[in-house]
Amino acid sequence: MSLIVQKFGGSSVATIERIKEVAKRIVKTKDRWQKVVVVVSAMGKTTNELIELAHKITPMPCERELDMLISTGEQVSSAILSITLNSLGHPTVSLTAQQVGILTDTTHTKARIIKINTKRIEREIACGKIVVVTGF
Repeated sequence: MSLIVQKFGGSSVATIERIKEVAKRIVKTKDRWQKVVVVVSAMGKTTNELIELAHKITPMPCERELDMLISTGEQVSSAILSITLNSLGHPTVSLTAQQVGILTDTTHTKARIIKINTKRIEREIACGKIVVVTGF
């Protein structure tokens, strides 16, 4: 069976109701294709809200810390979606990009992917899990 990667942006996961709908779509894909990796963005306008929060402190936040702050939005989405999928009876694991093995350059706020080590994803899929990865 082929590996299917689905990406859901912020508006797709903006509310719990939308997350439940996304989960249903993922389950249909899993039932058809078996191997599914899902990439999610932060819920709704979370990223913008986090950036605004940083700019309330300083007009020029440190780019590394800004990346750290923004990444939390995707962690919330991936965990909530994983909880939803698990509640529907589908084993799921949420992973950050680092946990997956995505290596980027050191350009904060504009990093480029250098390499992806797929071993963790392959191991989780081999256990029958849906893998949900943060999109940041």
